[in-house]
Amino acid sequence: MTSIKTIAALALAAGLSLPLSARAADWAIDPAHSTLAFSGKQTGTPFSGHFGSFDGTISFDPTHPEAGQAHVTIAMSSATTGDRQRDGALPGQDWFDIARFPSAVFDAQSLRVKGGDAYEAIGTLAIRGISKPVTLPFTLDINGSTIHVKGHLDLVRSAFGVGQGAWATGQWVALEVRVDLDVTAQRKP
Repeated sequence: MTSIKTIAALALAAGLSLPLSARAADWAIDPAHSTLAFSGKQTGTPFSGHFGSFDGTISFDPTHPEAGQAHVTIAMSSATTGDRQRDGALPGQDWFDIARFPSAVFDAQSLRVKGGDAYEAIGTLAIRGISKPVTLPFTLDINGSTIHVKGHLDLVRSAFGVGQGAWATGQWVALEVRVDLDVTAQRKP
């Protein structure tokens, strides 16, 4: 019995004595210095927009990047494209249905190293209550207590139920949506 306690104490001590760089650090997204943009086509004409409100945390250890995780929550009501008619329709029942689904959530459970500063976040994206597995390719740079992440994801909106009724096909609004992120996060104390 004593040997089990001794082994447990040694394992705990070894874990506590790891240098700070060997432990995952938590980073808080800085929305004021971050952008979450989207683009698509309506009647063949390109349009773009962004989400003005999103927040989240990233757990990342450069010595063990595969153990990294991220959780990002996006306020769907904050979508804006600069077109009054489109912006008025997006929160509605046919599109984001923010009355029932106010947020979209991206949860990355692990990271894959691609080489250099390139990675992939493996996780799930939930929009309108529909969760799908996604792989988000991104680059990551660390500068002191700040990380900078840039990534791109192609989605098919109908896979998440975005665009109901007359909008369910790509006849008026293309099914393909491009999502681009440019995120700055600060190390949590």
